[in-house]
Amino acid sequence: MAESSGLKMPNHVAIILDGNGRWAKSKGMPRNYGHVQGAKTVEVICEEAYKMGIQYLTVYAFSTENWNRPKDEVDALMKLLRNYMKTCLTTAKKNRMCVRVLGDKTGLDEDIRNRIAELEESTKNNDGLHFQIALNYGGRDEIVRAARKMAEDLEKGAFAKEDISEISFAHYLDTAGLPEPDLLIRTCNEQRISNFLLWQLAYTEFYFTDVAWPDFTKEELIKAVEAYNHRDRRYGRV
Repeated sequence: MAESSGLKMPNHVAIILDGNGRWAKSKGMPRNYGHVQGAKTVEVICEEAYKMGIQYLTVYAFSTENWNRPKDEVDALMKLLRNYMKTCLTTAKKNRMCVRVLGDKTGLDEDIRNRIAELEESTKNNDGLHFQIALNYGGRDEIVRAARKMAEDLEKGAFAKEDISEISFAHYLDTAGLPEPDLLIRTCNEQRISNFLLWQLAYTEFYFTDVAWPDFTKEELIKAVEAYNHRDRRYGRV
């Protein structure tokens, strides 16, 4: 549908998955039910995005601030994450997805870190969709961690301070080697970026929709891409 309509596909789409809890509440269900349905939507959109011609998809799954949620909800999210890692491994093999996790992995339990390592290692050579999952991620935290790593290399004499630039600094970010997002989508009518990809979104087009994430479909993704096509991207970059 998107291809036949002549739409130009963004190379990299980032999505803030918002509204799982509110969606569940509107149906008289617990918030965790919304998170489960939201995880299923991620699987669908991964497949549909790649079919449409999108090469990179990055989703904001769990932020550094999400630890402040009620303990039972955080525990349920971690359980869901463990199950999702298994599902994602199977999906990645089927669809040849290359999966990468962004964020501070040291803040996650050891078994989750091990599953992430297995997922990244087993999919690193896949030639399908490049799928990034932001877990225990915060944009400010990412920049601070990158600055610390760069400072350590500077102290070791790996480079001179004159070599510090936007390009060299970007190599220390979680997204090193990835193209910057062309389009950011946020669901459930929230219009802020919530500490997501602060460095990388400098020239990204934003699209906000009132549709909650569990109800987000291929048709909604096409609407976002259509809006992207109507933007006049005239900034001075290649």
